[in-house]
This record gives sequence, structure tokens and C-alpha cells, in this order.
Amino acid sequence: MASKKGKILIVDDNAGIRQALKILLPLHFAEVETLPSPVTLVATLELFRPDVVLLDMNFNTSINTGNEGLYWAGEIKKMVPEVEVVLFTAYADIQLAVEGMKRGAFDFIVKPWDNDKLVATLTAARDKARKAMKRDAGSKPGMTDPMFWGSSAAMMSIRKTLEKIAPTDATVLITGENGTGKDVLAREIHALSLRSGKQMVAVDAGAITETLFESELFGHVKGAFTDAHTDHVGKFEQADGGTLFLDEIGNIPLHLQAKLLRVIQNRSVVRVGGTEAIPVNIRLICATNMNLGQLVREGRFREDLYYRINTVNISLPPLRERREDIVPLSILFMERFADRYHRNLTGLEPEAATLLTDGHWSGNIRELQNCIEKAVILSDGSTLSAKDLQIDAGSGSTSSVTPGLTRVLHDEDEEERLVREAMERTNGNISAAAKMLGVSRPTFYAKLKKYNI
Repeated sequence: MASKKGKILIVDDNAGIRQALKILLPLHFAEVETLPSPVTLVATLELFRPDVVLLDMNFNTSINTGNEGLYWAGEIKKMVPEVEVVLFTAYADIQLAVEGMKRGAFDFIVKPWDNDKLVATLTAARDKARKAMKRDAGSKPGMTDPMFWGSSAAMMSIRKTLEKIAPTDATVLITGENGTGKDVLAREIHALSLRSGKQMVAVDAGAITETLFESELFGHVKGAFTDAHTDHVGKFEQADGGTLFLDEIGNIPLHLQAKLLRVIQNRSVVRVGGTEAIPVNIRLICATNMNLGQLVREGRFREDLYYRINTVNISLPPLRERREDIVPLSILFMERFADRYHRNLTGLEPEAATLLTDGHWSGNIRELQNCIEKAVILSDGSTLSAKDLQIDAGSGSTSSVTPGLTRVLHDEDEEERLVREAMERTNGNISAAAKMLGVSRPTFYAKLKKYNI
């Protein structure tokens, strides 16, 4: 039969499930193989070369890196990125399956399964895999984040300012709460600048350890320290001719700020261990969620550096101050994620739109995006409903984001408490804890090291 195309590999430790699928799936696919565990998965991938792997989320073995299904899904995508992974999960593990899709899995099936839905999902995954193989494609392309301006007065004012400053080389300081889109705005400035044909180099300044700060930003020469086996070009040199974006600049320790100021003033770097001053031609954009003026008054941020990076200040408003943009943003995210996760969605139900508009969104656009992504993955209908959103009515917070944990972190005692609480609530899952706090994974690693957690 023409429809019997493709190879399916089933990895599940339940003998009854393997037997049932061994009867069902050969009616629809050319070849079906089963494995009771991932122990021989690598060898089987090489020999059988499946289009799709139907992968159980939990096995009797233990994987040190975390949940078995997420671990092996990641390994499969590393080894053979063109192979699609469909996760096989119990209802209780749906949250893990959602995380698996964010990491590259095609979809998930909940046990006990519906035969028609299982076959349809595997068929769609097979078709996608075979198209990818014909294109000789690797992993699927990532999603882009173009600037969404909306219609609020605050954003329209920022847009006018950006149109004036983007073509210049003026240094820009972008401020705003976590999740407001400071990095997206920085990319927009670069894209509209005369340097758009060159590279924009982004640096999470808060995630660089003090010992590596100079090496990462300014570079080093061979032999400068024990592990310096070759010359290393720092971020300033990498951005030569283009734009350097220093995110979370407020987290740079005071004693390192003087070194950063010197390079910004001189527009030249001296690599660690070297003597030659290397000129760099950059446009500098910085961002922070902190009140740098307050830090200056407290003696925690150099006043001369503050004025040097603050030629033009753009303050992004929190989402709760631009509520007219929430529904259009939600629809934009819904369309993107529907395409990524193969969902046929046409819009938001009125109750869902009201719930979104009334939300507090302490994590701002990042939290809204995570909420919509999860809703799209879990949706069954043609529109997103209030139930799909999993928002607690009245609190305006999603069940996956804890209110208060996405607040701006200023006080160290409070910061440490929130970091520890995030680790406890996520059972030590660093990615989930970082997302809960609204910071990047490297930044969260730096916080863990800072507080010896």
C-alpha cells in the first residue's frame, strides 16, 4: 500500500504496549521495530535508521542527567537531527513532555492512547522526517523574534526615538523589567543601523565569572595563564565593525567596571598577557533590569561608567502598562507556536482573551510567550480556550510561573532566597528554575555559584 511508508522505532519497557503497537503500526508503516530500553538505542539508530522514534518518558534504568525521556530525546536529536521523536507519556508526565517539545521533540502521545491519534501523529512526524532527509536538512530552524511594537503610546514613543538614533553610533542603555524584550530591542537597533551588515555580539555580563571577565571581553594571548593554549579573541574584537550588546551590565562587580570603562573610552583592548593595544570600532548597547542611578548613589556602580553608557536611555514598559498589546502579542505567539508544534489554531476564545488581558504578567512578554507556547502544545481544539491557558483567574499568573519569582532582583539576601526557592520548587531543574526567575541559564549558574548552592 502506498500509505505504508516509513520506519518507526518504539522504545518502551512495557511488554504489553510493545506487543500492541507491533500489531497496530505495521498496518500503517513499512517497518516497525521495538526496544525494551534505551540501552541499545544508539546501535539500533545506526542499523535500523528510523524516520520516527516513539519514546517512552520513563524506564527502569536511571540517568544522572534527569528524566530518561528528555535525556534520550536530546541524544537522538544530537546523533540524527533529521529523525523525529514522539514522546510516549503518562498523564502525570505531561509537563515533562511539554518541556521535551521545547527541546525539539515533534509531539507527545498520552497513555492510554487513541489509535487514530497515535497513527496520525506518527504519520505527520514521518512525513516531516522524510522531507527533511530529502532536503539534507539538519535540525529544524529556530524561531525568530522580530520586534513587536503594538499600539500603546509608550511603545510608539520608543519607536520614534529608535528611528532617530538607530542610524547613528550613539551608545544606548536599555532599561526595563525582566522579560520586557530588551535583547529584542537591541537587535532591532542593530538591524536599523548602518552596521547591520556586520555582526552583533551579545554578552550576558552577569553570567561571566570574575576570573574570566577580562579574557572573555578583551581576549588573551597564548600562555597568559595555565589553560591559555592559544590566542583568544575577546567579544570586543569579535564585534569590530558591528555592535556589542552587554546585557545585565548592572551585575558587573565594581572593581571590573574600571577596566570596562577604560576600553569603552579608548576604543581599544589589550589582551590578557599582551602589550599591544588593539583598536576596536564598535557601537555599544547595554541593558539592565536594575536602577543604575540608585546603584551609583549606593556606590555600587561607577558614576563615570554610568554616564558613558547612558548617552541615550530607552525604558521599556512592563506588559501590564501596555495591556492593549497583550492580545495581539498572544495571537502572534500562537501563530508561531502553532506552526512549530503542528497545531491547527485559528484564534483565541473571548474568555481566554479576557483572562490574558487582565493578567498581571510579572514576567512580562517572556512569561506571556511561555504561557502561550504551553497552551498551544496542550490544546486539542481549533481555538485557544481559557482552560488551555492554565491561568489562575484573579491572580493573572500561569501555573508554571510563580508570582514574585520573576521580580527584579536587587537585594542579595532576597536574591539568594529566591534562587534557593526556585531550585526547591523545580526539584533542582536548573533550566526550569532559571525560567521561573526570568533569567538566562548562564546567569542562573552564576547565581548558584555565588551563593554556593
